[in-house]
Amino acid sequence: MVPAAFEPFLKASPVCVLARTILERLFLPERLDQLFRDTAQRQYQHELLFSQVVELMLATTLRTESSLGAAYHKRAEHMPVSRQAVYDKLRSTELGICAALVRDSADQVAPLIRTLQATRAPLVPGYRTRVLDGNYLSATQRRLRVHRDSWAAPLPGKVLAIYDPQLDLVTDVFLTPDGHANERELIPQVVPHIGANDLWIADRNFCTLGFLSALHEADAGFVIRQHGALEGALRGERRALGRCETGQGYEQEVEFRHLDRTLRVRRVTVVLDQPTRDGDTEIHVLTNVPSDAADGCRVAALYLKRWLIENRFYELAMTLNCEPDTLAYPPAALFAFCLGLLASNAVALLKGAVRSAHGAEAVSELSSYYLTEEIRTTWVGMNIALPGPLWEPLGAMPLESFAELLRAIAARVDPKRYRKAKRGPKNPPPTKKPYQNGGHVSTHRLLQKRKR
Repeated sequence: MVPAAFEPFLKASPVCVLARTILERLFLPERLDQLFRDTAQRQYQHELLFSQVVELMLATTLRTESSLGAAYHKRAEHMPVSRQAVYDKLRSTELGICAALVRDSADQVAPLIRTLQATRAPLVPGYRTRVLDGNYLSATQRRLRVHRDSWAAPLPGKVLAIYDPQLDLVTDVFLTPDGHANERELIPQVVPHIGANDLWIADRNFCTLGFLSALHEADAGFVIRQHGALEGALRGERRALGRCETGQGYEQEVEFRHLDRTLRVRRVTVVLDQPTRDGDTEIHVLTNVPSDAADGCRVAALYLKRWLIENRFYELAMTLNCEPDTLAYPPAALFAFCLGLLASNAVALLKGAVRSAHGAEAVSELSSYYLTEEIRTTWVGMNIALPGPLWEPLGAMPLESFAELLRAIAARVDPKRYRKAKRGPKNPPPTKKPYQNGGHVSTHRLLQKRKR
């Protein structure tokens, strides 16, 4: 199914071939340029194509190039504009285009994962789970003139993302260039994306009467921690649920009034074994999911599943360069982060192919760090030996044939090579002497002293 020239790399690093094959399909230049034309409101393509900007930024995001400037320098003879023109294009990137990139990648990857029969089991049968969370982009360098007179860290924006745990995809994002914006300001943009039989899991910052009512009226379920400012009237008796995962569970109904309407939901309380980082000793989780679909302890466990999207953000930060501190203009920084989310959806498809070939247990032990590190170190050499024209037919294959190709390549991947390294429990740190500015020690002498 692939040219004979691929065989050495299929033997040495099939995971890199698998990644390159997936990216060839997701980053077809014609599709990217058409996406730009369909989405852009103000920007236009003249000499510099949108697909060329994506190519430069993707090389930086995947860490195959150390910086955007280095990526441009290597491709300068093929670029129709100056490096400054590329930076100017990035600083003016429309946020709608950034969001469309992520949405389009999910639209492409989802049918492939289903064709591979690599979807995960639903968290609650009959519901399509959506995990909602926000992420502040890391502070940038103080490169702009408006930063020069301050020591404050410049924040380039915030992202609100929807994650589908069944497909392991980030399906949608909502962006703001204001680093001080509250996540709640973006909730009105989320509401049109609510569907019947959805199950939305979110933290307390999303617990507003407007959002809860919108979910309920759309016949969608929710599992959202109650915000301290949202007060309702408790109804009925508080019933003990027994032991839950993180503490003792209780359940009681609670009633809210919103726009002359009454919203009555279940409130699951967990008296925690260990206080939260904020010092809370108990949490309250609101849900409208019927008890026969999820009992109280199951609701408490579902709320903990919000870590799935938090873990996705963490993996992005650890394995990709999707928050380069040199991109000080918010549109450029948000564009880079969205490309990182797109790349993470590509990794989800890669894992889906491995799941299809080797089973779910093999994928649960895969380390994203080891995967991306091998791809990064093999990428440049493989692209020299196997130039672009050899890959183009693979990206244009019909869906069924392409899924079968991914499964065949994934069958040659040895999951043991990328198994997570598990460490033991952390011990409490020893008491240190009071800090002294400028102090230092000789490690050799300390080791010799310990031997005695």
